Amino acid sequence: MNHERNSSPPGGSALLYDALMWPVERAAVGAWRRRLAARTRGRVLEIGAGSGSQFRWYARGTEVAALEPDPAMAARARRRATQAAADVSVVEGRAEALPFEDERFDAVVAAFTFCTVADPERALAEVHRVLKPGGELLLIEHVHLPWQPGRWLQSQAAPLWAKVAGGCRLDRDTVGLVRAAGFAVVAERSHIAAWIREVVARRS
Repeated sequence: MNHERNSSPPGGSALLYDALMWPVERAAVGAWRRRLAARTRGRVLEIGAGSGSQFRWYARGTEVAALEPDPAMAARARRRATQAAADVSVVEGRAEALPFEDERFDAVVAAFTFCTVADPERALAEVHRVLKPGGELLLIEHVHLPWQPGRWLQSQAAPLWAKVAGGCRLDRDTVGLVRAAGFAVVAERSHIAAWIREVVARRS
């Protein structure tokens, strides 16, 4: 479950990726995405846009810059962008080097992205840079479990999982990294035995 990747999605096809994710989106993820999008207004940066699954939830009048490193995903996202109510533009690039000026965005959105970013500390520093003071970082992410033996099992499986899942890390404490980057976590929801977190963090 990740978009910010160094290689093509499983099977080398953005269409296949969408087909595999469709049941998950319908079951739960779509509702989580919608809740995050409801908090956005003005200029929004989406990191790891994938094939554009988030686009449908942004409100009319919102200006969205959607960053995606994979060309096949970006191409499919551009097609979805034409159907969105918001004004969505898709940009190819990486979270560690955001191609935007300082304090440009009112909000940054990332869904299942920071599990795969190669350098999450640098990426979060970039997010901090491009957010306006008081702007919000809105995340949906799977994290290192807080309970045993789940946490231990994730740690054991993490190296192999990263090799077969495009660099995705099962053992990353993304919420802790967000706090360490200078954000204040102002709201948090847990799902699936605390494996999935929805996070609202604010740049002070």
